[in-house]
Amino acid sequence: MGIRENIEEIKANSKGALLLAVTKNVDLPQIIEAIEAGVTDIGESYVQEAKSKISILKSKFPKVRFHLIGHLQTNKVKTALELFDVIQSVDSFHLAEEISKRATKPVEIFIEVNTSGEESKFGIAPEKAVELIGRITGLPNLRISGLMTIGNSTREGFRLLRELRDRAGIMGLKLSMGMSHDYALAIEEGSDIIRIGEGIFGPRRI
Repeated sequence: MGIRENIEEIKANSKGALLLAVTKNVDLPQIIEAIEAGVTDIGESYVQEAKSKISILKSKFPKVRFHLIGHLQTNKVKTALELFDVIQSVDSFHLAEEISKRATKPVEIFIEVNTSGEESKFGIAPEKAVELIGRITGLPNLRISGLMTIGNSTREGFRLLRELRDRAGIMGLKLSMGMSHDYALAIEEGSDIIRIGEGIFGPRRI
């Protein structure tokens, strides 16, 4: 199937979850095809890779929203704020503080939680997540929109993120969880945003 058909199939199975198209290593023509097929939100992992793409896409599609879903270093916060509408990978108070300091308007953020416990994955430890959320709510120019986890295809991991969301006690927080291989399971556990790359564009180029 092509990009349009893939998008239609995923949307038909998404049960209302937002489809975030992950465009790491995807060329502009394919991204444009996805947007023209109905994608409204784009996710990129690296600030530098996204820079040239987003400048072109924003001029063609001003209503599309761009999400940073990869790890953000504090020295790239200024550039990230110029490019992205949402930062889904806030995993420390230090990073949140830097975003707050650099922001010139309210910034939508997600707290990234390492629900798998893998040392190779970024994200705040689950047992520290609720405390971090509480600290960040006191910072100006930040709006916590939800929680995000990456690289965990187990029901327990998705359920843990949902439980942390409920414990945070903030109304309206969303869950960003589930990728090409596990989004159906994530939706069963309450995902609001699914992040799909290969399921739309095919196998990723290395």
